[in-house]
Amino acid sequence: MSPMRLIILIGAAAAAIAAAFLVRGLTQPQTVTQTVTEQQTVLQTREVSETHVLVAKRDLMVGDLLSPDDFEWAPWPEKNVVDGYKTEEADADAIAELSGSVVRIPIYAEEPVLPQKLVMKGETGFMAALLSPGMRAISVEISTESASGGFILPDDRVDVILTYQAQVAMAEAVLDRPVTETILQNVRVLAIDQVFYQGESESASQIGNTATLEVKPDEAELIAHSQRLGTLSLSLRPWSDAGDTGSRGARTDLLRGGGTPGNGITIYRNGQAASGLGGS
Repeated sequence: MSPMRLIILIGAAAAAIAAAFLVRGLTQPQTVTQTVTEQQTVLQTREVSETHVLVAKRDLMVGDLLSPDDFEWAPWPEKNVVDGYKTEEADADAIAELSGSVVRIPIYAEEPVLPQKLVMKGETGFMAALLSPGMRAISVEISTESASGGFILPDDRVDVILTYQAQVAMAEAVLDRPVTETILQNVRVLAIDQVFYQGESESASQIGNTATLEVKPDEAELIAHSQRLGTLSLSLRPWSDAGDTGSRGARTDLLRGGGTPGNGITIYRNGQAASGLGGS
């Protein structure tokens, strides 16, 4: 073999070796980069792995009676789910189960709903949790005729009307005649029988035997006294009046004999004129 050919072969071999090292140097970083990228993708996937947790759709204050519209399922990181959270996978019926409960501790919008912050229907203290501060609950007997044909539902506002028989002086004669007047206005209905919110009944009406009303302490006395005197009826008010709770028109003066029901009517009991519903 000639020296020239030997030199050419050695040069070609050296070039091939150099090319091999060059190719190896170019492909190795790419493999490492690809491996790092795949690891980052796996980590990112783990970080965004989430479930759906039951949260409040609005601010829920103490005493609020909850309906299905107060809840929603919201995305939540799985690693942040703690004991007590309701997840859609494990508690798919949670909205139906918690509807009708009353808020014991405030829950704010988008905050996970914990059962410990609610009073479930049937639990001790349910009605007490439903009452506004300073208010009382009192029940009155109702019928279809005395409760607007059954169209009065929980959370509606009503006027309370008393009808009773009284002896009245007409000219020189004393006659028996019915007397009717509104003794209380704009009263919130807490429940009809054991139904506490409208969503519990699929019907647009609710026919029951009792209506539970939310009243002030002296108004509770008035209603209790009036039930012994005659028949109470509930008159449904429009929703536009719901916020007007300043003037309730309570005739609590009648409890102390400070007023006379009706205009120009004198009531006689046992042959003597009485000054009011509670007069002697």
